[in-house]
Amino acid sequence: MKENFLHYLWKFSLFDISNLAAVHGEKIQILNVGTHNKNAGPDFFNAKLVIDGQLWAGNVEIHIKASDWYVHHHEQDSAYDNVILHVVWEHDVAVFRADNSRIPTFVIQPYISKKLISNYYQLFSKSNPFIFCENDIQFIDEFAFKNWIDSLYIERLQQKSVLILDLLKELNNDWEAVLFVLLSKNFGLKVNGNSFFNLAQSFDFSVFRKNSNELFKVEALLFGQASFFDNKASDDDYFVKLSNEYDFLKKKYHLTPISKGEIQFFRLRPANFPTIRLSQLANLYVNNQGLFSKLMNTSNLDEFYKILAVSTSMYWETHYSFQTTSKKSVKKLTKAFIDLLLINTIIPLQFVYQQYIDKLDEDKIINLIKQIKPEKNSIIQKFKEIKISSSNALETQALIQLKNTYCIKQRCLECVVGNKLLRKTE
Repeated sequence: MKENFLHYLWKFSLFDISNLAAVHGEKIQILNVGTHNKNAGPDFFNAKLVIDGQLWAGNVEIHIKASDWYVHHHEQDSAYDNVILHVVWEHDVAVFRADNSRIPTFVIQPYISKKLISNYYQLFSKSNPFIFCENDIQFIDEFAFKNWIDSLYIERLQQKSVLILDLLKELNNDWEAVLFVLLSKNFGLKVNGNSFFNLAQSFDFSVFRKNSNELFKVEALLFGQASFFDNKASDDDYFVKLSNEYDFLKKKYHLTPISKGEIQFFRLRPANFPTIRLSQLANLYVNNQGLFSKLMNTSNLDEFYKILAVSTSMYWETHYSFQTTSKKSVKKLTKAFIDLLLINTIIPLQFVYQQYIDKLDEDKIINLIKQIKPEKNSIIQKFKEIKISSSNALETQALIQLKNTYCIKQRCLECVVGNKLLRKTE
């Protein structure tokens, strides 16, 4: 038994509320359970109760054992002086206010149906599950589950909004700079995402903006800030020219590159080498002046594919790293990679930007994400194994949100699925 389950029972009055009595015989009538407090202090604020015929307004504290009151040192905290009822699973000691008046204690256990308790233990009884409800989630009402999935996706967008708004503040409300930092992070994928994020923030975006119409300068800037020019001894002509250009930019703009070795090649397929991704990122900006405006004003998936379908500079058609040549190939962003950019950067940024200018079109955003193919990763594969399949990226994003924000943290009592299973009567 966990305390959050008792919070859940009290919050939704999931017990027989007729003929309630405290351990010392006081009759209790609940007029209002109060507001659930998830921060420090009593568990429920501003409850209204009638205790032995007298109306009380105040706070409610909940524990597994009554003695937890003293374990948590509430007797020393004035925030608990206004507690009017102590709700417990097990009564083992009386508790008192600072003025030595006894706080009525209500043992909730006898008033809960055996079926509800059984459902609770059944839900949380599995050992090391992928998710606790993995044997039952497929049987949840389809309409309720779909609405929950839609809500989870919006919740995920709101969660991603925090980083975007923090960046916006750090970058002096420069939306173009925010886009550049977020795109850079996503071009780095999982292995180099944080390093590319640091790289994008290692210089003022105004430097990038001033040079963004010349591919050679942009590549020199990005490769230089990535510390790829530390080894000057080279007979590679393009390497030498880029290095010399970076030396000029570094002196002109007082640049400081990120640490050598921070960006990794290890365990990456050649197509995902940071050299290739940085060249593609450079081309994206050089080929799309006013990129932020284009991306914020587009809602058509095919149009996004046209804008983002860029490749590398010519040098990288015969290279994956400096100096070592390879068979010639055009290294163009794939639709699968563009989908990741849309899912993780562009759509969340549209969501925040539209809210910022007070023109949020949630339907367009939902329609766009639903057109994108479902993601493929270990979480989505596990859901598929328990017969929860996804038909689009909205559903995969929602399932990732479900797993990471609810299932891992055992927040089943706040989940539609958990609620349905707890309250089932058969």
